[in-house]
Amino acid sequence: MDAVIRNEQLEKTKTKKAKKVRVIPGFHLTLGISIAMLSLLILIPLASVLVYALRLTPAEFWEVILSENVLYAFRTSIGCAFLAAIINVVFGTIIAWVLVRYDFPFKRLLDGIIELPFALPTAVAGITLSKMYSTSGLMGKFFGNFGIEVSYTHLGLTLALVFIGIPFVVRAVQPVLEKLDPQYEEASYMLGASRTQTFRKVVLPELRPAILTGFGLAFARGIGEYGSVIYISGNSAKDHTQVVSYVIMQKLNYLDYSSATAIALIMLIISFALLFFINIIQIRQSRRVNNV
Repeated sequence: MDAVIRNEQLEKTKTKKAKKVRVIPGFHLTLGISIAMLSLLILIPLASVLVYALRLTPAEFWEVILSENVLYAFRTSIGCAFLAAIINVVFGTIIAWVLVRYDFPFKRLLDGIIELPFALPTAVAGITLSKMYSTSGLMGKFFGNFGIEVSYTHLGLTLALVFIGIPFVVRAVQPVLEKLDPQYEEASYMLGASRTQTFRKVVLPELRPAILTGFGLAFARGIGEYGSVIYISGNSAKDHTQVVSYVIMQKLNYLDYSSATAIALIMLIISFALLFFINIIQIRQSRRVNNV
């Protein structure tokens, strides 16, 4: 009996020692490397934005932020990004549904093309879209027959932001749909629910956190986008098609670093708020999954 107990204790000791073995270096070294990289790549650059912005007095700071062209730029960026994120939520969810629930030729090809906006340089996308939807472009001529101008308008801005934002929604919703058990939908049908009721009461509650996450990511990306919108927007102060990123670049070209960082600080606060919102959704979703 004593021999059995000793063997068990030896096995437990070996298990504890095995658990302590790590493939990567120890905690203190890896933590130091992580903090160093985080400081060099994120914390120090963000701190420099804050330092430059604080060189302005409160009166000067708000004078920059509340100037007419900056306010219009914020309205344009936030408004177009919000509208584009809403469009991406609708069509991104539909695309994710089709990719998960149906089999068809070239499905893998379509699934790969979804990530093209991630790989394609945004400036190339902006040039291509502005040319295609200009009055001399293929799509621009078509819409021009109905009196609709796309390039160099808010419509063109929204179109570019839809292009660069839709992968966020698709890739957020797709994994949730893959894990969703179709038996719940079948049970809903057997209980007499219609397709609309099943989607609204069974499927949508499961997809809502992922949809909100995709919306937040697409919205945040759209607000700070530069490359894809700089060409198609036209950057007209008269038509209010200037975006915030262009105004910041304009201030930098004039060597007005304090004003540029003041505007960037507001953008930084908005981005942090959106990321905080996304993290809350993810935490609640993880708690909900763990409690099930």
